[in-house]
Amino acid sequence: MSKLTKISALCSQVANRGNASPRAGSLREHVTINSIFNQTKNKTVRLSNVMKKEKWLIAAAAGVGAAGLAYALWPKNHIPKKAIVEPFDKAKYMGVWREAARLPNRIEKNLKDLTEEYSLNEDGSIKVITRAYNFDKNKPVEAAGKAKFTGSDTRGKLKVAYFLPLYLDYNVLDIDDDYKFALVSGNSLDYLWILARENDIPNDIRIRFLLKATGLGFDVGKLEWM
Repeated sequence: MSKLTKISALCSQVANRGNASPRAGSLREHVTINSIFNQTKNKTVRLSNVMKKEKWLIAAAAGVGAAGLAYALWPKNHIPKKAIVEPFDKAKYMGVWREAARLPNRIEKNLKDLTEEYSLNEDGSIKVITRAYNFDKNKPVEAAGKAKFTGSDTRGKLKVAYFLPLYLDYNVLDIDDDYKFALVSGNSLDYLWILARENDIPNDIRIRFLLKATGLGFDVGKLEWM
């Protein structure tokens, strides 16, 4: 018998007794009713709190944008393991990188002059500060995130989050010996970036990166050069 059924039955018994004088049995029944009612009320309050929390998370996710969720939930076309840079020197990778080229994507819609600054945290993770100019809103924007390695920190496979716990894949596919130029992707063929420390990319590096990306299936003809 459910608790609500018990409450209904007990309430009927009390109502049928009308104005009968209180007895020990009826007192126990009142106590039982109050006890069940309080338990049900407490569960209702907890459920309400959970629903409020879920609504807050949904609202927060909406603030991050549907593009971020779509990026995390797209049908995965995994980057081959052998395509990831290894060995990878995380210390040399730190510092400021400029976005030199990208495949058009909704995440960076209306953004230009994008830079990313990486620095090591004490726990081994990486602090990420992304800065750009939103030409639609005519103002600079900035976002702080956190990156972490998905395996060994000597392999360029990471995940980055700007809104925890939503981590997005970050794969270093190629990098020059001096760590001045890098080819980076998400977890599908829809997201590709060329990052640089300098404004000009040497032709040999450009050709090398384009050949690598083409070999993996990226449509490099759609790259937007900044």
